[in-house]
Amino acid sequence: MAEVQGDGGAQRPAPIRLLIVDDHPVVRDGLRGMFDGNDEFDVVGEAPDGVTAVARAMALRPDVVLMDLRMPGGGGVSAISQMAERKLAARILVLTTYDTDSDVLAAIEAGATGYLLKDAPPDELLRGVRAAARGDSVLSPSVASRLVGRMRAPAAASEPLSQRELEVLGLVARGVGNREAAARLFISEATVKTHLMHIYAKLGVNDRAAAVAAAFDRGLLTPGER
Repeated sequence: MAEVQGDGGAQRPAPIRLLIVDDHPVVRDGLRGMFDGNDEFDVVGEAPDGVTAVARAMALRPDVVLMDLRMPGGGGVSAISQMAERKLAARILVLTTYDTDSDVLAAIEAGATGYLLKDAPPDELLRGVRAAARGDSVLSPSVASRLVGRMRAPAAASEPLSQRELEVLGLVARGVGNREAAARLFISEATVKTHLMHIYAKLGVNDRAAAVAAAFDRGLLTPGER
């Protein structure tokens, strides 16, 4: 993040540039008011749906996109995927009322850095945006509990790996580390780690080497993919 000249010549971090995406004007206004009252943040724009969010993110180049999920005229998951495909550097922090497994996993699969619920206290939201700007994974307690429970639960033998999980596993098989895999797939390192947890659970293994071996045994990878 860039720095700006402060009083007395001291350097201080530039404000976190924030794009707020929500289909409810009252919600956008409330969030803008909260962030505008803190000089650590600069709300550079708003969007009422996913389609507009992608266009404004391309034009404004925010550091963090605060993204609702279910919106008419273009949902959040689709917008997250499109931003990843366009190689936008912005971190995407989901802020929604929904914490179902399908919503959480779809958002993380698409490339979201974090997932918070709209009932989060203001301080938690501010911390979450700061963490997202650093590239850290951010999860509300209830969402974290869901993911941990899902990882601990025995995976159905018929549950297939997603296309993204196969891509991650293919890179792991070639000896690519998490950071490089994240760069190649245009997702955060935290998202790569989440994909690996899903892979381990689905394959019934505990580490990278065992995951690669199981994938070859099951024909998910071929020797030529090493």
